[in-house]
Amino acid sequence: MLDTLFSGVYSASTTTPDVLNFLLCIAVSLVIGAFLALVYTYKSRYTKSFVVTLALLPAVVCVVIMMVNGNVGAGVAVAGAFSLVRFRSVPGTAKDIGAIFIAMGTGLVTGMGYLGYAVLFALIVGLAMVVYYKTGFGENKAVKDKTLRVTIPEDLDYSNMFDDLFAEYTEKAKAVSVKTTNMGSLFKITYNITLKDVSKEKELIDKMRCRNGNLEICISEQEANNYEL
Repeated sequence: MLDTLFSGVYSASTTTPDVLNFLLCIAVSLVIGAFLALVYTYKSRYTKSFVVTLALLPAVVCVVIMMVNGNVGAGVAVAGAFSLVRFRSVPGTAKDIGAIFIAMGTGLVTGMGYLGYAVLFALIVGLAMVVYYKTGFGENKAVKDKTLRVTIPEDLDYSNMFDDLFAEYTEKAKAVSVKTTNMGSLFKITYNITLKDVSKEKELIDKMRCRNGNLEICISEQEANNYEL
């Protein structure tokens, strides 16, 4: 039974499927695509257009593989060109790219006629994605890394006015941007800092308020660039 389930639907002597096998491969590809699209939406920010595209991609790749008359190299080359279209205009996250390659992989397997392996592959990878995201696998645990934004009057020298506080409360501090606001009467400075003790965050803010005239101060967690791999 298992040998039959995981065998190809094509005979060894044919490279082009008949109508029944063609429809069967397309149907399985669509089911797998829908499953992977639903898995992708788990704990993700997404758009409907991308989810629909992800659901259809395995069927598209499947057809490409079936229509190249057994030339797998040509099929993969064409399918790879298709996968680049989405990233020509909008930057893709690592998760987006991973989801596209998974969908392409299932389409490749179904296109070769191995429907059982395609379903098994989709189930294993889909389950792995859910487990990784649910368990927080690979999350950045460096909660001491913060982004500090300070507003100061234009008459203050921002270059070293907080150096002693940074030496007392942080392991490292680096100014990453400075800009003027309010018609040039204020400076907004952004620092990347690593706190020595997270519990003393408010104490640091209170001392900085005494120096910047009680203007706006904001501390937030550092976020990795969404478009970085």
